[in-house]
Order: sequence, then structure tokens, then C-alpha cells
Amino acid sequence: MSRPAENVRIRRTRTLLRDALVELIEERGFEKTTVGEICERAMVSRAAFYRNYRDKYHLVEQIFDEARAGLQVTVAASDPRPPLERWVGFLEHIDAYHRMYGALLGRRGSPWFAERMRISMAEIGIRHLQLPETARGLVPNVLGAMFVQSITWWLDNDRPTTPREIAIQTSALARAIMTEANSWAADAGESSESSL
Repeated sequence: MSRPAENVRIRRTRTLLRDALVELIEERGFEKTTVGEICERAMVSRAAFYRNYRDKYHLVEQIFDEARAGLQVTVAASDPRPPLERWVGFLEHIDAYHRMYGALLGRRGSPWFAERMRISMAEIGIRHLQLPETARGLVPNVLGAMFVQSITWWLDNDRPTTPREIAIQTSALARAIMTEANSWAADAGESSESSL
């Protein structure tokens, strides 16, 4: 078999498995879904599953890695777009794959996936935000949780706004949090000066 045909087959198998996983999460929840059910729904053999993934958690991990790669591209310093436009681009990616993200982040989804997404967003915040020393632990984690919860709400409510609108709303919330965090540095400076 030629290599291009083999690559198409692998991509097709992975797509079928991911689609089956999403359907089963929507029906039964992530925790109750088994590899056997995923294979049966996808009409793919267990051998084909195990050629691609160790278990259902590895399948979710691969989906997460792709999401993280999309997020990294969105916030890359080399991207000439303003930060809001990059955030809109990431939310457009979420919108394009809303069914998959909705299943993984929703009530019946994978808590592991949601937590990893929150951690990734917090790590991006640490690298890209200019935060006072007093805010570097708490604020990125709050922002990461806020962004993931905002995406989850948006998906759970059938995307009632456009990706641009939810990006503008969440950016405004993030700015409010950043404004408050930046005031901590000023307050800390006043406190240390008054104690002298």
C-alpha cells in the first residue's frame, strides 16, 4: 500500500473514532464510555484503535494536544494580529468544532480535558501578561478558569453569540480582572511606604 493511501486511512480511522467518542459522551458520558463501544460505534476494529491510541484517555489527550496547538498559534507573538483578533480566531476554531468541544467540556465530558485546557490557558497568561509580582499566582489561574468556563457556557447554550461577540465579552472581563490585579501592586507600594 502506498504511503499517501495509508495516511488517508489513518486520518479516516482517527476521525471515525473521535466522532464516535463525541456521540457516546453526549449519550452516556465520558466515564461510562468504553473503548469497545467507541470501536463499535466507529465501525473500527480494536486493533485499529490500539494502533492509534493506548486508551480512551490517550484519545482525549490527542484531541487536547490539537486544541492546545490551535491555542498556541492563536497567541503566538509572531502573529501580527492584535490580541483580540487572535482570541476571535481561537473561538472560531472552537465554533468550527463545537460539537467535539461541547461534549468534552460539558457536564458529561472529560474533567481531565477541562482541567488541562484551564492549565494551558493559565500558562499562556503567565507568559503573555504583564502582571505585578503579587498577582502572578492567582490571576493567570482565575483567567484560565474564566476563559474555560466562558467557552463551556457558550457551548452549553448553543453558541448564542458569535465568536467575535464572546471574544469581546471575555476580553472585557479579563481586562477588569487585570485592572484589579494591577491595583494590588499600587496598594502594596502604598502599604510599604506608609509602614516606613
